[in-house]
Amino acid sequence: MFTFFVLLIVLASILMCLIVLIQNSKGGGLASGFASSNQIMGVRKTTDFLEKATWTIAALMVVFSVFSAHALSSEKESQQVVEASYTDVTSNSAAVPTFPVEE
Repeated sequence: MFTFFVLLIVLASILMCLIVLIQNSKGGGLASGFASSNQIMGVRKTTDFLEKATWTIAALMVVFSVFSAHALSSEKESQQVVEASYTDVTSNSAAVPTFPVEE
């Protein structure tokens, strides 16, 4: 289960990188001269979609991280229970008392 959540986190991070690279910068710099033309041509709705997708994927990555931490701790607990039961069985078989036979 932990591996499944790690795979989902990796896929979400790759998708996040692609979406962030697609977006236009909102700060100054070279893109500031073209900001007004983007709104005139109707690209604003695309920007809204990309921003919502970025926030959604970021939230999914947080949720997947929490679930993977929970899955890892539950896997370790179950492994510790199995190891403890195995050591109990092996230690009990060696500790069986033997009684001397009287002749």
